[in-house]
Amino acid sequence: MSELVSTRIRNTAGKLGLPHLAETIREYTRRADEGKMGYLDFLDLVLSEELAVRDDRRFRQGLRLSKLPHHKTLDECDFSFQPDLDPRKVKDLATRSFVEGKANAALLGPPGVGKTHIAAALAVAACRAGYSIYFTSLDDMVRNLKTAEAAGRLTNKLGTYLRPGVLVVDEVGYQPLERAEANLVFQVISKRYEMGSIILTSNKTFSEWGQVFGDEVLATAILDRLLHHCEVISINGPSYRLKNRLQAIERETEAA
Repeated sequence: MSELVSTRIRNTAGKLGLPHLAETIREYTRRADEGKMGYLDFLDLVLSEELAVRDDRRFRQGLRLSKLPHHKTLDECDFSFQPDLDPRKVKDLATRSFVEGKANAALLGPPGVGKTHIAAALAVAACRAGYSIYFTSLDDMVRNLKTAEAAGRLTNKLGTYLRPGVLVVDEVGYQPLERAEANLVFQVISKRYEMGSIILTSNKTFSEWGQVFGDEVLATAILDRLLHHCEVISINGPSYRLKNRLQAIERETEAA
């Protein structure tokens, strides 16, 4: 390829918003020459590479905006530590079929058993597949909605929790809510019903949600919409955090 043509392609690629192509056109042509590619194969190579770069850029941007506490994957989850948890059920969720169906997933269990890790990993998988994601604890969501309501901006703030394709709501049940606060949660759940997926974690069984939301009727209304299309996974095992702490203590004792 002549220098003149190469320069024209780089300039055109820049105007089209294809900076990767502008930077790598010489590498593409080298690979095409070595592989003796035809015109269509060369075009397929260039478009496939550009799509991969764009998808990776979108993925990284999506993670940056997601507020996720970490970007760990299911491969980093030690399922052997929770023998009562069937990893196949979790990995089935990672196929994102429930997200495609705008259904929900609930992870229930005591503190420290890995609920948040799994929820975040499922969100990362959804983000990789092109879905927008957002992470919040229930307390933070309620606090933000109350502040917005007091300022007359509730409708606008609700959009934060309604727009994402997947909303992760962590730590449901750690603090009881007042009825007005529970009503704000109901608005989010009801407006997302069959419109987008929710992944939630809770240390309470569903039978205890009446206490969490301070009203049995409101709790039932929330559960009715949440559980209509929902995969539920209960994790009843030892705490990862306690395991790590005990291991640290053992190392300190041995060192002493």
